[in-house]
Amino acid sequence: MRITDSDPEFTRYTAAFVDETLSQAWIGTHDRFVVQLGATVAIGAQSAFLDLLGTALDDPDAAVSPVEAKEIVHQAVAYVGSARTSDFLAITDEALVARGVELPLPDQSTSTPEDRLERGRAVQEAIVGAERLRAMYDSATTDTLHFQRFLTGNCFGDTVGRAGLDLTTRELLTFAMLIALGGADGQVKGHVAGNLAVGNTRQDLLDVLTVLVPLIGYPRTLNGLAAVDEGAPAA
Repeated sequence: MRITDSDPEFTRYTAAFVDETLSQAWIGTHDRFVVQLGATVAIGAQSAFLDLLGTALDDPDAAVSPVEAKEIVHQAVAYVGSARTSDFLAITDEALVARGVELPLPDQSTSTPEDRLERGRAVQEAIVGAERLRAMYDSATTDTLHFQRFLTGNCFGDTVGRAGLDLTTRELLTFAMLIALGGADGQVKGHVAGNLAVGNTRQDLLDVLTVLVPLIGYPRTLNGLAAVDEGAPAA
């Protein structure tokens, strides 16, 4: 039995609240689905992800392509891990095959094992800045330096630097996933700054928080709001 039948009251008031949040956000339909899909991956909400994915793929106003749908999940690997995201890749593949999409899709990688550190450094510098990147490496001890190389080569070279979604959209997506994940306050602050660096605005970040409230609840949303107020204060 679907929850719409078993608990119509819940369905009614949650739908009304979703409508209310949408009336207070200016984010485009496409980007809204991108960040909401990313957030549902981060919190492990498979049913909500599947429902959103179906609408995102089928609604012409959303216009989320098969490549973009896959890239949302690929992006999540760096932030929530492969153990969680593998289930969402399987869900996405099933949804695409059901719609007649032939898999596998074209590769979106822009790096190779030989140049992933170089590629990752370019992407990382665009987000955190060259000075901050140097400081991250300089502050690492000998026995922790490999984590910085992992971040540069794997997170930014293998993952964030992929094609299929542009960097400004990827940064909004990263912000959404980190907010939804919880317990990543330092990374949220860093990606508030990263969003500003790639051209997103305070309003863009507020819009992401606004459309995530019904999905992730108030504590994580308000933590995100505090980070935005600190890193991108109102004029």
